[in-house]
Amino acid sequence: MKPIERIGLVKFDFLGLRTLTALHDTLRLLSEQRGVAIDLDNLPLDDAETYATLSRGDTAGVFQSESRGFTDLISRLKPDRFTHLIDMVALHRPGPLQSGMSDDFVERRHGRKKVAYVLPQLAEILSETYGVIVYQEQVMEIAKALAGFTLGEADVLRKAMGKKDDALMKQQRARFLEGARGNGIPEGKAQEIFDLIRQFGGYGFNKSHSAAYALVAYQTAYLKTHYPVEYCSALMTSESGDTAKIIRYIAYCRGRGIPILPPDVNESRYAFFPVGGSIRFGLSAVKGLGESAVEAILSAREERPFGSVRDFLSRADLRKVNKRAVESLVKSGALDSLDPDRGKIIVELPALLEEAQAEVRRRESGQFALFGAPAEEKAAARPRGPAAPPAHSWSRPERLAYEKEALGFYITGHPLDSWAAEIALYANTTTAKIAHLKPGTEVKIGGIITAMRERTTRKGEKMANLTLEDLDGTVDVTVFSRTFLECRDTLSSTEPVFLLGRVEAGEQAARVIAEEVFRMENVRDRLARSVHFQLLLDRLSDADVAELRRTILRHAGDKKGFLHLVRPGDYEAIIALPDGVGVAPSLELAHALRGRFGYDVLRLH
Repeated sequence: MKPIERIGLVKFDFLGLRTLTALHDTLRLLSEQRGVAIDLDNLPLDDAETYATLSRGDTAGVFQSESRGFTDLISRLKPDRFTHLIDMVALHRPGPLQSGMSDDFVERRHGRKKVAYVLPQLAEILSETYGVIVYQEQVMEIAKALAGFTLGEADVLRKAMGKKDDALMKQQRARFLEGARGNGIPEGKAQEIFDLIRQFGGYGFNKSHSAAYALVAYQTAYLKTHYPVEYCSALMTSESGDTAKIIRYIAYCRGRGIPILPPDVNESRYAFFPVGGSIRFGLSAVKGLGESAVEAILSAREERPFGSVRDFLSRADLRKVNKRAVESLVKSGALDSLDPDRGKIIVELPALLEEAQAEVRRRESGQFALFGAPAEEKAAARPRGPAAPPAHSWSRPERLAYEKEALGFYITGHPLDSWAAEIALYANTTTAKIAHLKPGTEVKIGGIITAMRERTTRKGEKMANLTLEDLDGTVDVTVFSRTFLECRDTLSSTEPVFLLGRVEAGEQAARVIAEEVFRMENVRDRLARSVHFQLLLDRLSDADVAELRRTILRHAGDKKGFLHLVRPGDYEAIIALPDGVGVAPSLELAHALRGRFGYDVLRLH
């Protein structure tokens, strides 16, 4: 890079992005499915619905915007124009975030902090960013306008700031003050402006780079807002190798009323595919089903759909779709449209495969008459082997366990579904959010243990590493010896658990150090000792107080209640509810209050 620049050549970086493939695939699906043609290069950049999506923090699947920090920043900024997205990319970096520059930008954007300029000439350059120097290009424009810098000289100043080269900055300061003096700018004002450049410009970002990223982010947000089924289908296809992301996107789609359907031999394509308002899993997602097997299934159904399991086995190329592949298809639900009793098919499968293979051999040897005979005749002609064991219809837990085995995901349900209300009430995070929490943060999280490996420490004590899965994804958990001894029986159970612990920075990703693990069925007794209502005094009216009283009385129970009256930055007063006014903690209570008092109104201790 450096030698190339020194001899005057331009260096180009080419960045390959899976996101670009997802965008391309979305357009292809829209054209095929709906006859809708979208020109990404000419999208309207003022689409109010797209900005509304981003402003409420709905950033799942939006390019470069899914982190908790970016989601928080964009939901506080509430963008309503494309330049705001360009600003977001530049502001969501360690320098601007740690210096308070990002917060300053948000406050000025909403008029809570006054926008002022040291000199009127700066207004034209900085008005778009509310007086904050966000971009390197702005630094260069200021140097040109106030101190008469050439573009080349301004670029030297930009590099000096970016490299934090003190010696070079000292030279640039002298050059800037001299040029400003020549333009009639008072010495004090010129010094103040240069200090402003040093303060903000040191964090300045390249605007053209930021604009390119913002455009891709807008394109993904636009397609997700207006064509969520097609976009999420393409997105999950592009991320199909990342199990944690697929789990997260499945949960996202379900939360927004987009059903995720299991694979189906009559309807699935190779990859995720939109079917009406739903998304159908692709056959490529089925473990044990290679590319050649998928192609064999798709080829066999071209003439007509499969009518039964026997029909499927007789027409699919069993040299490519072998017994293991068929078992995976059954477990994943891909044969449900032919026979929904997965347990029965598995029991009967050896006999069905034997019959199908015999028919294939007869067909290949020219005995078409027997192959085309009615099922009763073929059954009579078949050699009689030992009777199949009695069929066993799988229970719901068995179905889900086999789905997970065949796909790596739960599709038709989740073991945590019946505990979703408890988790929503008592948990303070999800596996998807843990990566964005600071080390040491206390976490309360519900899930199921999907893998555990016991270890013996140097002291001869037992500890464990495990994987905890919730509705959003998975997280690695370390259980040290003391905690392991206390909850060993719970850890060996297949039932849902609730975990208390703290975040720790791992080598590859954040993990959790468990401090307590207990069965989910005990969560109310273990966590709901008292109920606390967080209320902001500056937003509390007499009508709010009356509604709060009515809501608490409607949810009477045996837990002690406390009102936390908070004036941010000033004080917090805690008032215990009178004896005889107990509270029953529930998700219904939380829902009744959150719309009026905010998401954090209810806390349990």
